[in-house]
Amino acid sequence: MSGKLPLIQEADLKSKVVLVRVDHNVVKSGVIHDPYRIDATFGTLFYILARGGKIILMTHVGRPKDKQTNKIKIDEKTSVKPIVEYLQEKLHISIEVPEFYSHDDNGYMSIETNINHSIKRLKNSEIDAIYLPNTRWFRGEEAKGEEQDRFAYQLAGLADVYINDAFGSWQPHASTVGVNKYLPSYAGFLMQKEIKNLERIFNAERPFIAVVAGSKFDTKIEPLYALLDKSDYLVMGGVIYNAYLCAKYDIKIKGVDETDIKLAKEFYEYSKKYSGKIVELPVIIESDTMEGKVEGQHRKVDIRKLKPGDSLNYVLDVAAESFKEENVLEVFHSAHTVFVNAVMGYTPYFNEGTIALDTLIDENPNAVKLYGGGDTMQELKRLLPGLYIMALDSPKYYIFTGGGAVLKAIEKGTHLGIAPIDELIKYAK
Repeated sequence: MSGKLPLIQEADLKSKVVLVRVDHNVVKSGVIHDPYRIDATFGTLFYILARGGKIILMTHVGRPKDKQTNKIKIDEKTSVKPIVEYLQEKLHISIEVPEFYSHDDNGYMSIETNINHSIKRLKNSEIDAIYLPNTRWFRGEEAKGEEQDRFAYQLAGLADVYINDAFGSWQPHASTVGVNKYLPSYAGFLMQKEIKNLERIFNAERPFIAVVAGSKFDTKIEPLYALLDKSDYLVMGGVIYNAYLCAKYDIKIKGVDETDIKLAKEFYEYSKKYSGKIVELPVIIESDTMEGKVEGQHRKVDIRKLKPGDSLNYVLDVAAESFKEENVLEVFHSAHTVFVNAVMGYTPYFNEGTIALDTLIDENPNAVKLYGGGDTMQELKRLLPGLYIMALDSPKYYIFTGGGAVLKAIEKGTHLGIAPIDELIKYAK
């Protein structure tokens, strides 16, 4: 093991076919809602072309695999075609998507030999790039052991060099951890940039605030423990905050299951040794329905007035008043680093908490603001488009392309906790 991340700058790309794993997973039901993660890879793509390389792109899109039946659905909803159309229009290049025919309910069996015609056209500059079908349409992508290895070997057979620029794709799948066993492999520029900004979390300038929300306590539990240890203050939202309130105040909130409450109780007991670290948002919004923000069916509740045994209907947001509390203002205004992986309300109806949170964070001109990707980024763009556009160009802001990857790195305490990065270093030539 070399111990050093191999960089694209060190690669010989001239006249080479370069297989690039990107995270262009921005399509929902055939529509691109935000191209940020596509645009973020342009630096790597331009560099490869400038160095004389020939590009084959690949990404996953959505979850075409049914976890109950293990069947893989190949349809337009999870196709890469909207991404290809966007790239062709944006960059004025021609991209070919090879069609494969051997598939059943378990997805594509393999890379088929007809792709060789596309590769020949690529080498002859008849086309500018190839974009493989959704990697998760192939049965080997999410498989384990020999089947995964076989698909990774087939992917490697298409190219001379492998570049991983998919920071957000942290799952150890064939296209992210398998190909680099068989080809000279390097980290793209986006991957390098994301790792560099992770260091701003690991070596945060203090005071350091972490804001985390989620729909299930168990999906965020390990990063929450890590952030409680690492940060100066921890703020929670969403169902994980609801579970915490149930655990601490012995109340019931509709929709919060017993598993989450049990985990939250353990977390609350652990948090007692960090007195004052968890910043509670005292005013929450209770709703009688999840069907929308229906007039007369939602209200503000102050948790300080609740008694053990009280029951609430669905709690779907944090009220804006919570972010005007003196202690909350003081914590956010004095921060030097803020990490946010949070949508505070139940989208798309309950937006008050998220708008108040992001506005308050922006009021601190000195703090470094690090936003996790995915829904956090989408909601910032939807609710505060002016702030989102400013944030893209501000040195005080950084928006990660993969929130899950950031949380995984935080949980492990190092970027090596992200399996694809670890594997790049492991197999560095």
